[in-house]
Amino acid sequence: MAKRALLNVDYTYDFVADDGKLTCGKPGQEIEEAIVNLTKEFLATGEFVVLAIDKHLENDVLHPEMKLFPPHNIEGTSGRDLFGSLATLYRQYENDSNMYYMDKTRYSAFAGTNLDMKLRERGIEEVHICGVCTDICVLHTAIDAYNKGYAIVIHADAVASFNAAGHDWALGHFENTLGAKVIRTGN
Repeated sequence: MAKRALLNVDYTYDFVADDGKLTCGKPGQEIEEAIVNLTKEFLATGEFVVLAIDKHLENDVLHPEMKLFPPHNIEGTSGRDLFGSLATLYRQYENDSNMYYMDKTRYSAFAGTNLDMKLRERGIEEVHICGVCTDICVLHTAIDAYNKGYAIVIHADAVASFNAAGHDWALGHFENTLGAKVIRTGN
């Protein structure tokens, strides 16, 4: 069996809370239990868990996202806090060598980060991806994982978006274009 890791993308206050700056709202809140259970499962079996979290600077007019989306996940704000019970779970495991919190500044968790190196030094061959938004940061992380040769597993009950059509399109794209295994409830 391939050695695997869980990539948990952007499950923060700004992306999930009702008053978050770029929130998925209810769809994001409804996946909390699935995300926490997946994280617990990977940690319980001694597998690597990455929390890849958006980090933006206030008034960064040069960042391309600032033309597309309202300011979100701004450094030093509570918007970057992990959402709900994932925050509690992180506090329990933050010093565990299998829990890795990393900042990212682009959609993909691989862009401009050391994520690929962290996975390769552990011999990871398969990445499981959960988080938000399905059609933005989860999608671009999956595309980069594909281009780097990782097997990809998407947990459909642990991804969400503020764009329902984009969410559905991305689930199909994962399967039909990236060859990912999409696990849906009941699979």
